[in-house]
Amino acid sequence: MIVMLLVGILRHHITMLITGAPKKPQLKAIRESKALLRGMRLRTFGNTIPQHAFVNRKQYLAKAFEDGKYLKNPDAAKEGAPAPNPMTDPDMMEGMMEGMKKQLMNMVPQMVIMGWINFFFQGFVVIKLPFPLTPRFKSMLQSGVDTRDMDVTWVSSLSWYFLNLFGLGSVFALILGDNNAAGVDVAAMGAMPGAMPGAGQPGQPQDFNKLFLAERENVLITPHAWDLDRVEERLLEKYGKVVSKKNEVVREKKELTVRDKIKAAQQKSGGKRR
Repeated sequence: MIVMLLVGILRHHITMLITGAPKKPQLKAIRESKALLRGMRLRTFGNTIPQHAFVNRKQYLAKAFEDGKYLKNPDAAKEGAPAPNPMTDPDMMEGMMEGMKKQLMNMVPQMVIMGWINFFFQGFVVIKLPFPLTPRFKSMLQSGVDTRDMDVTWVSSLSWYFLNLFGLGSVFALILGDNNAAGVDVAAMGAMPGAMPGAGQPGQPQDFNKLFLAERENVLITPHAWDLDRVEERLLEKYGKVVSKKNEVVREKKELTVRDKIKAAQQKSGGKRR
């Protein structure tokens, strides 16, 4: 555990030296992502503004998304434009290089420590857990120890390594801060060769033109119902100052039914007298 803690701190400082200070994003890139968020917020919170304001914003955003006004590269909105090539974008190339550096700094220390543990401590039992466990935890806690008679609460050296690998994140955050490079990067591990299919690849470019066109369709089909419509009447109805139309209709129906019953009773009594 102490060795892994020291290696994690060393990995953090080496990663900071290799990657350097984070680069500030460009204004066009920020505008591109925030414009998409603007359309999503209009669909979510559009009922808080009046009908005419919602329609004006909807028409403006639909036109801007269709024309590619907020794209970092406006030529991508033209018909027949080729898909963005990350190899020709210096920002994409730099992002891919940063991702490769982080993957390298994650893989090399893990391979070295795992080889060191397998060479010197293969088959060792390190600790015993102070609480009972079910036999299903045996394969997870006793990796490298092939015996059925050992209690499941004993933990092998290889299993203890993996528990520390994924469990020291809070300790690193306490020592180095939240944005540290000492803990294991799950996203970077997902991009390693042999990872499970479907994992996200870092540095993969997004086609914002398609995202804008899809958001345009979502904005156009979004209905509007103003939250402040008839707010005065609803407030008075809530506190009983004004009788609501629903209550009036229900009351009229009740009065009609009572009158019908009285008339029916009178008709029956008149028929009997005859």
